[in-house]
Amino acid sequence: MWEKLLQIWRVKDLRNKIIFVLGMLVVFRLAAHIPIPGINLVNLREFFSSNQIFGLLNLFSGGGMQNFSIVMMGVAPYITSSIIFQLLGMIVPKLEEMSKEEGGRQKINMYTRWATIPLSILQAYGMITILKQSPQPIIENLGLFNLAAMLITITAGTVFLVWIGELITEKKVGNGISLLIFSGIVVSIPSAIKEVLVNFNQEQVINLLLFSLIAIITVVAVVVITEGQRNIPVSYAKRVRGMKMYGGMNTHLPIRVNTAGVIPIIFAISIILFPPMIAQFMLRADAAYVKTFAQGIINLFNNQTFYGIAYFLLVFGFTYFYTAVIFHPHQIAENLQKNGGFIPGIRPGTHTAEYLAHTISRITLTGALFLAIIAVLPMLLNQVSGMQSMVIGGTSILIVVSVVIEIIKQVESQLTMRDYEGF
Repeated sequence: MWEKLLQIWRVKDLRNKIIFVLGMLVVFRLAAHIPIPGINLVNLREFFSSNQIFGLLNLFSGGGMQNFSIVMMGVAPYITSSIIFQLLGMIVPKLEEMSKEEGGRQKINMYTRWATIPLSILQAYGMITILKQSPQPIIENLGLFNLAAMLITITAGTVFLVWIGELITEKKVGNGISLLIFSGIVVSIPSAIKEVLVNFNQEQVINLLLFSLIAIITVVAVVVITEGQRNIPVSYAKRVRGMKMYGGMNTHLPIRVNTAGVIPIIFAISIILFPPMIAQFMLRADAAYVKTFAQGIINLFNNQTFYGIAYFLLVFGFTYFYTAVIFHPHQIAENLQKNGGFIPGIRPGTHTAEYLAHTISRITLTGALFLAIIAVLPMLLNQVSGMQSMVIGGTSILIVVSVVIEIIKQVESQLTMRDYEGF
């Protein structure tokens, strides 16, 4: 390990990239601690600690939402915008054609950035409205001018983080957006450990051991599922062109167990947050039956049992949905046929597409169950231990492990590339 780190440090170009990335993460953490004036931070943190759904939103904001900082929305609007354009690529033929070309993908990325601005304004306004209606006073003196200033500041903070994320991605030392979320999770670990130690007593020894055991099992499971894949054998027929012969080799088509990553969890959070958010606006209605209906929706989603079941089912369903969005069996079968490739024992064309669809459906079942269990793991552990401070974030572990694996692979690829340059 130490030899690998020394090898990385000796490569000047790679060392400068890592230092730059660390510097950008420091800038992000500084911005996450610059609060917007007029906020009662004590009541705000109590609100997030007592609400499971908003605690997850705080996770994806990198912890900035809990401080109501200038980057409180994090990169969540950009992620939402990216998901929207990925879905539109399935519906709009022009976008689908653009996604197949380098210039088209650059245009789609530009559209994604522009769409981030109105989405950031809408999400920030919705969050401010919900916080304003909290039983404990969180936002003070919210006039029209202060509201406009908050929205502009929060939107500018989101655009600033997207810019930082793209600068990090260009260095090819991990994905910038993922690293920003990763840094927000990592910096919250010391405070969580401190809270456990402060509230620790002899009666909680068993709970602490249980927590540690589940944490280790979760990390191992995340690594296994993240790296797990099925290799479908692919053979290429020999082709003669002129005096040369091409093809005639055997390779494989890798299909990951967790093709969707953490996107289904983000989908599920967005959907499960939408009804209570709308219900908060409906509480202002004059009609008594509307207020009663809205309060019923809020009480329903505050029920931990209903929330856990709904969250589990949404994550499970969205895993299949997003896998279908990014994995196209017919397109893969067509490309294999054009290049003279085939799966042994399977006819090219339609039969290959059906085989791939059946295989990905069976493999996705494991990934969907895993993601759904990871999503509700904090709630299950809280029910067993009864300690809110020891709730393990399965989603957090999934993000951290996935980002670390991605960084290691990219750094090793750059080291390997430099080894080749020496020959």
